[in-house]
Amino acid sequence: MLFDACEGVQRQLMKYNVSFASIDAVFLSHLHADHFLGLFGLVQSMNLSTRAAELLIYGPKGTAKFFDAVFATKELRPNFPVKFIEIEASAKPFFETELFTITAFPANHGVNALGYALQGRPTRRFDKEKCEEIGINGRMFSELEEGKTVSIGKKKYKYKDVTYEQPGKKIVYSGDSAPNPSLSKACKDADVAVLDSTFANTEIALAKEKRHMTCGQATAIAKKAKVKQLILTHFSNRYDDRSVILMQAKETFENSTLAQEGLEVKL
Repeated sequence: MLFDACEGVQRQLMKYNVSFASIDAVFLSHLHADHFLGLFGLVQSMNLSTRAAELLIYGPKGTAKFFDAVFATKELRPNFPVKFIEIEASAKPFFETELFTITAFPANHGVNALGYALQGRPTRRFDKEKCEEIGINGRMFSELEEGKTVSIGKKKYKYKDVTYEQPGKKIVYSGDSAPNPSLSKACKDADVAVLDSTFANTEIALAKEKRHMTCGQATAIAKKAKVKQLILTHFSNRYDDRSVILMQAKETFENSTLAQEGLEVKL
């Protein structure tokens, strides 16, 4: 999955050894050029790699009309199926797999703009302490997972008796957005939130005008929503030294990180 496609994204994928073939879907937050220009080169690179699998491209209202027209031209027409799907903000997932769902929420950016929340499905885990206390070991674990009943002494145990439900991981991507209630709600209990942090705290008036966020506004959302890890992104080019943004962010929310090329986060 790829969230937004900045100019030259296919070169960045190659730089970090990400296969074009591994991308099944692209999720565009809005139709400002810095968030979609890389899609044209990416699709052409997929053409050169003789891709055959369908590529799904999701985005807000206007996405399908715009890209259908662009990719209908002979010079840019892909040799594999590309499907453009317009979505609206909703609590109901618009994208689902066996492992996770994705919902869209409204961003506050002055245009049709969305943020995305990826929610992993809950899984069941063995209660280690309970299993040790009961005496469950070895092949018993496999038998329980297969739906069998395990007898220990005079007692019988089923899988649900010695397991618990572990919530799935949650990742939130704001896209470009000023603070708004929908973003705050989407961030609740997120394991990772990737939020707009275009400006330092001294530029709060400009952030409001441009409908972006300061690092302080992003950290305030993260703190209130009990986010576990905050990744700040979309920095203004006025900051040659972005350490000022990180320093201000950590004053409010210690577990803040500046997004950078090649950053990998383990959940």
